[in-house]
Amino acid sequence: MEETISLKELFGTLRKRMVMIIVIALLAVSISAAVSYFLITPVYQSSTQLLVNQEKSDQPNLNVSDIQANLQLINTYNVIIKSPVILDKVSEQLNGSFTFGQLNEKITVQTEQDSQVVNLTVQDPDPYVAADIANRTAEVFQDKIVNLMSVDNVSILTPAVVSDGQSPVSPQPFLNMAIALVVGLMVGVGIAFLLEYLDNTIKTEQDIEKTLDLPVLGVIGNITHLVDEDPQGKNTRTSQVRSERYGS
Repeated sequence: MEETISLKELFGTLRKRMVMIIVIALLAVSISAAVSYFLITPVYQSSTQLLVNQEKSDQPNLNVSDIQANLQLINTYNVIIKSPVILDKVSEQLNGSFTFGQLNEKITVQTEQDSQVVNLTVQDPDPYVAADIANRTAEVFQDKIVNLMSVDNVSILTPAVVSDGQSPVSPQPFLNMAIALVVGLMVGVGIAFLLEYLDNTIKTEQDIEKTLDLPVLGVIGNITHLVDEDPQGKNTRTSQVRSERYGS
């Protein structure tokens, strides 16, 4: 026999388990807040911008091939910035506080499409260390590129600075708590439906019909008290009788 579940039954299940669902959601949010504020180390970000100038040319206007060559040169610069020849020098200036591998993980180099500006971003638990690494990397690259590429066309547009009250880029507690709330609600709803599915107790006439595949012929109403009195009316006995349902 196929069983169908109506929307009324679904909402009834949610209403019956609402307290449990809310408790699970609040527990998930609380755990997320505790982890975000007390367990995860904040990470700060600092950025500097480099400008790759067009090489001087006798021609007043640049053709398409010149522009394309310049964009390819920028892509080459992006690789050179994170190469050992640059980062080993930065590590030396930082008194070996960070290895090449550690610096490589902290540094991100990005270029906007068809742009001559290179964004050099550093992330570190200390905002001042992040700014220091970004500035030193930009300065070392600007100095080394002259010998590496035989060109002097890199300028530092914006040095990295630490602003007052700078906020960490991660973790993001409110975002984490919002995600935890959604996940908690989903888990709570899932558990509610699972408990309802596993609950095989008979509560209504419909449950009897589904379980026994028999129609309900009638219902005996609740009899709260039954009083027995002897013929002389001397002794009385009171008993409580439960309601019963019969099917055939």
